Amino acid sequence: MNRSPQGRPTLTVRGSILGRITWHPVTSEERPDHILALSSFDDGADLIGYAGVLIQESSPEVPNDIPIVHGCTGIDQLRAGDIVGLRSTGQIRILYRSTSDFNVLFATDHCNSLCLMCSQPPRNVNESGIMAEHRRFLRLLPQGIPELGITGGEPTLLGDGFLEIIQLCKDLHPNTPLHVLTNGRLFYYASLARNLSEIQHPDLMLGIPVYSDIDSQHDYVVQAQGAFEETLIGLHNLGRYGVRVEIRVVLHRDTYKRLLPLAEFLYRNLPFASHIAFMGMESMGFAVPNLEKLWMDPTDYQAQLRDAALFLAQRGMRVSIYNHQLCVMPKELWPYCRKSISDWKNDYLPECAECSVRDDCGGFFTSSLALQSISRNIRPLRA
Repeated sequence: MNRSPQGRPTLTVRGSILGRITWHPVTSEERPDHILALSSFDDGADLIGYAGVLIQESSPEVPNDIPIVHGCTGIDQLRAGDIVGLRSTGQIRILYRSTSDFNVLFATDHCNSLCLMCSQPPRNVNESGIMAEHRRFLRLLPQGIPELGITGGEPTLLGDGFLEIIQLCKDLHPNTPLHVLTNGRLFYYASLARNLSEIQHPDLMLGIPVYSDIDSQHDYVVQAQGAFEETLIGLHNLGRYGVRVEIRVVLHRDTYKRLLPLAEFLYRNLPFASHIAFMGMESMGFAVPNLEKLWMDPTDYQAQLRDAALFLAQRGMRVSIYNHQLCVMPKELWPYCRKSISDWKNDYLPECAECSVRDDCGGFFTSSLALQSISRNIRPLRA
């Protein structure tokens, strides 16, 4: 036994153990795929064959030959069917929530960009067993989920592993739409775009950021020289091989001024794009130390956002506005506003309870409320 940083005893395990949560005993055939959750340890309980066991109360009597984490406060939030990973530190990672429509496969911590407002900063960590985890996760994932996201880091840095993930998604979950967040830079190599296309996933979309129509400005935002050229060539390679792409534009002080020229650039150079998304900034990760120089009140870029969104929409391109509140949007942009924030980090202010359009409003990132990066014009709207 060793002790986690929180001082809770936990069995030492090799690598990471993944399994579906069950609160009740399952058959011996099902046990290798399940992690049994218990409120307390019962000396007479049959724990043999489970992938792992979670016990809410701490007990010195747990067996040493079964992967058990005990003294786990808060496991009552886990639901049957959730997929979790257990680490030797006693850390419990929730990889899939059975009650949520916002689930992702986190492909890698590594990235070849360092975007100024990145909400998930890259980490240089050992990921030698990461593909084995991804294979098991996809096999544990239930059929028929409404969508699966793939994110990172930069997923394409997995190389052949990235293509294997897409192939597994097609083979194991052919009816689940797949949305991949990537900076698109490695599709500069046409072979990667071609190999991805040849998998022929039935419902695949790549979300790729373009932050400016000027190369130096885009490269500054992503903190990588030459990224603009790589991204644009990558987008054209994907278009050539018929892979659907979504262009993502995060709005902040370094991107808002040229939104209309960017929209014109996208229309003329990337007419094959399936979707253009203008996105409010999330106050997480690298955005926090850069918040003072990046964040601006959405009220102050409404003119630029309106001109860009309507320019594209009026020319037949599909446009969405993510991560914004309806009360700071002109009504002519409401048809493009989406409820886009994942449920586990989505919140509202107390005054929103009185708003007549709350159910249609995207609300706030919890992190934005914590850091007070919210518009001065937030107010409840009346019918």
